[in-house]
Amino acid sequence: MIPVSAPARVRARLHAAPDGPLPVVHRGRDAVYLDLAGRCLGVVGARATAVPCALRTTLDALDATSAHVEGGVLHLDGEPLVIGRLVDVTVPRLVPATAPDPTGPAPLPGDVRAMVGRGDGLTPYDDDVLCGWLAVHRGLGVPTPDADAAIRACLDRTTLLSATLLDCAMHGEVIPEFAAWVATPDDPDRTATLAAVGHTSGRGLLQGARFVLDHLRGAA
Repeated sequence: MIPVSAPARVRARLHAAPDGPLPVVHRGRDAVYLDLAGRCLGVVGARATAVPCALRTTLDALDATSAHVEGGVLHLDGEPLVIGRLVDVTVPRLVPATAPDPTGPAPLPGDVRAMVGRGDGLTPYDDDVLCGWLAVHRGLGVPTPDADAAIRACLDRTTLLSATLLDCAMHGEVIPEFAAWVATPDDPDRTATLAAVGHTSGRGLLQGARFVLDHLRGAA
């Protein structure tokens, strides 16, 4: 048995999943990503980025080769991953001290149809920009229904992991480094920590988030 922690939506998805094997989308030493009913389910080790669609372990290495669900519990290579704790992945509320009070959403940072899926790796750069844009609006309490619909219509253009993270951002679910940065977006240390996430993911998140905040500050 491997103890894990999980976001609430991840636990709910597992509990609702039928028994059976799950395709492995990507596997490595620090993280394994699976296809659970058309959305990505991650299992991350101690050194991996704690994406909001993943079960979190304290393991130094994973590199599992097979996965299946049984009774709402994920098994990797036959070993059950038992959720013992829920983790909050909600983006913090942005207060007027860190951002002006918005009257509506900021413009999109580009043409969604051209942006979704553009870039390299498991999370293309422009997808990360859109995730940052979406997540900051959630922190501001500003709905973005038109942008959400446009992005959802293009999710088949990107990777399964990136499509799932875009969905997470629409629900206001973020990585810990982004949550820490949102609390104090002008803090240089937290900015540097977020920018260092992944190959380009942190920089993309920052670009999308700052696009919104800069627009609001300019409008104010």
